[in-house]
Amino acid sequence: MYLLELGGEDDAFAACEAASAATGVERIGGGLAIAHSVATDRVRGLAYTRRASELLGRTDASVDSAVALLEAAPIDREGTVAVRARDVRGDTGVSTSDTERALGQVLVDRGFAVDLDDPDHELRALFAPASDDGDDSPEGPDVAAGEAGVCALGWLVTESVRDFGDRKPTDKPFFQPGSMDPLLARAVTNVAGAGPGSRILDPMCGTGGVLVEAGLVGADVVGVDAQAKMANGARQNLAHFLDDGDAHPIAEPGDWHVCRGDATRLPLVDDAVDAAVFDAPYGRQSKIETHALDDLVAGALAESRRVADRAVVVADRSWAGVARRAGWTVEASFERRVHRSLTRYVLVLD
Repeated sequence: MYLLELGGEDDAFAACEAASAATGVERIGGGLAIAHSVATDRVRGLAYTRRASELLGRTDASVDSAVALLEAAPIDREGTVAVRARDVRGDTGVSTSDTERALGQVLVDRGFAVDLDDPDHELRALFAPASDDGDDSPEGPDVAAGEAGVCALGWLVTESVRDFGDRKPTDKPFFQPGSMDPLLARAVTNVAGAGPGSRILDPMCGTGGVLVEAGLVGADVVGVDAQAKMANGARQNLAHFLDDGDAHPIAEPGDWHVCRGDATRLPLVDDAVDAAVFDAPYGRQSKIETHALDDLVAGALAESRRVADRAVVVADRSWAGVARRAGWTVEASFERRVHRSLTRYVLVLD
């Protein structure tokens, strides 16, 4: 079993993304989940999972309980160790410094040497509230450790690459207001199944932010936009981030292609891609070339269904009914509040 440290404020959405890199994902408390197995290379590309650890066990959220758990646990490793404790949401009242000292002493008593700077093994001690903001699934929360909260111990296996700040929309070669932030763009492409060997379409690609994030985890990407300005700008951004010749920490970037076209009449054969991902226009804030908004989204959903078996749609409203009429099944839906006047809806479609 594995222990996942989730990021962001929406555990259900984070767990949904984590399921693209792990099996049997189940939330166990605010900011924490467990999984049956993980693909460590894919975990490195997750947006809303920070770390994955080999689960040692879980118990109540107290230092004494954590010590008892570690004392009873078999440890089949050698080398130096360090303990890192974290109060995930900052509201369990547990002292992380006391935890690190107490668990470190247990390891010393069992014959380990401590190296805080460059340990061979890092023990994660994570404390979280027993429940988060509601059970919106995927799978959770399971609070077997007790109502007071949960402590989970695990040996660190891998961490996600946190380089999203390098790709802020305003820092890209081509920028337009309203561009999706790279963290969300990475997450929705992961939910769609982006990775080496996959082909991802964005039929309303705009500045290409979704395509960049999918390409950086190894997917081949195809972008379409009705505006020549946007198609050209997306090419600039894709060339800058995917063709830079640098070593990439997650995967070799995929191939890319962008063209000007109509999302309701895509220049693609049936079943041409594995998944479609798009950020639907937000009404007044977006320029729509030839279609009323409802017709544009309905047409894009129908065309996406023709060329792909999976889709993820981000919008300022739920297009679930329109998606169903286009032949999709709604696998999951999420509401992500951005600010007082904007809530983003994320639909996962099969």
